[in-house]
Amino acid sequence: MKKVLSIILGGGAGTRLYPLTKLRAKPAVPVAGKYRLIDIPVSNCINSEIFKIYVLTQFNSASLNRHIARTYNFTGFNEGFVEVLAAQQTPENPNWFQGTADAVRQYLWLMEEWDVEEYLILSGDHLYRMDYRQFIQRHRDTGADITLSVIPIDERRASDFGLMKIDDSGRVIDFSEKPKGEALTQMQVDTSVLGLTKEQAKQQPYIASMGIYVFKKEVLFKLLREGTERTDFGKEIIPDASKDYNVQAYLFDDYWEDIGTIEAFYHANLALTQQPQPPFSFYDEHAPIYTRARYLPPTKLLDCQITESIIGEGCILKNCRIQHSVLGVRSRIESGCVIEESLLMGADFYQASVERQSNLIENDIPVGIGIDTIIRGAIIDKNARIGHDVKIINKDNVQEAERENQGFYIRSGIVVVLKNAVIPDGTII
Repeated sequence: MKKVLSIILGGGAGTRLYPLTKLRAKPAVPVAGKYRLIDIPVSNCINSEIFKIYVLTQFNSASLNRHIARTYNFTGFNEGFVEVLAAQQTPENPNWFQGTADAVRQYLWLMEEWDVEEYLILSGDHLYRMDYRQFIQRHRDTGADITLSVIPIDERRASDFGLMKIDDSGRVIDFSEKPKGEALTQMQVDTSVLGLTKEQAKQQPYIASMGIYVFKKEVLFKLLREGTERTDFGKEIIPDASKDYNVQAYLFDDYWEDIGTIEAFYHANLALTQQPQPPFSFYDEHAPIYTRARYLPPTKLLDCQITESIIGEGCILKNCRIQHSVLGVRSRIESGCVIEESLLMGADFYQASVERQSNLIENDIPVGIGIDTIIRGAIIDKNARIGHDVKIINKDNVQEAERENQGFYIRSGIVVVLKNAVIPDGTII
């Protein structure tokens, strides 16, 4: 894999994940109590022995830069690196990134300095575990110019994805973006060609792109330099290339979730608590997910009732009930609280006991969840200060709302409390 360079696309402004992306780039959004989204593709690369990794981003990249600098530091004995490339204006190109392909195009001058044969292009907002070595080997074995990683899907979900058709050799011959009705039916393929059993192929007769690609070096450079008006890989570059180039499909038949929306992000996090077997596990010793090493004390539980939950390091929980929830590092929950079906991202720092006590005396709210508060079906971003007797339960079952001046949004019925927000005592949401 020394001849492979990985490019992780950090995405645009992250509007579908807003307000979690209000103060951070999409790949820097916390996930599973202690990780960040960027840790997923970077860890997959490291586990696949791919150590040359660029992350392309252009919005709110400060926290992403900080996380990567503190986390991924390879020794000086190899060429390995994980480096953020932010959008920059140059005399040749005064614009921001216009799309996934344009982001790579603007940094071609840097990419061609490396002695590599393939470029692995990944997305920064997916949850999955994949050995890219098998993917790249398939690309080499078929003599492909471009290989796309695809998942088999059933008819119910098919129209939410960009679909493709393949011939008997696995070569991609047709694309359709989110087809419906008759157009959807025409995109059915025999997925047993890619390795599914006849029974599985019958249940999942469609294949969808995961937004993960391998390009031969010269093909990537030629396509990006010729079609400068084409700015997106999935919608323009690859469909156009399929006529003249050998574009192959590689089947990935395991858990994969696009967590680019608030609803998908919320459900994917809570699914990690499922018993006996969650759909995705952070407990695989053979392919671990790496993140920044924090030197935090153990979590302290004082007379708590906790069921089907994940609790990060360094938390202090007092006489509370936690059910089917994920609590991030340094979470503080006071007595009498009930947390159900919620994702709490924790805090970036500890407040000193003296400061917390003075806050209580001066009616200023300390970081964490105050006494006798109920939180149900919500996402609480980092460093939130939630007072006592607060109820975050979406009592009116509102589906969409923007209350930025009050410190929260509602997306798909899920209350999202902003980072650093203050929710006063007795508030009912």
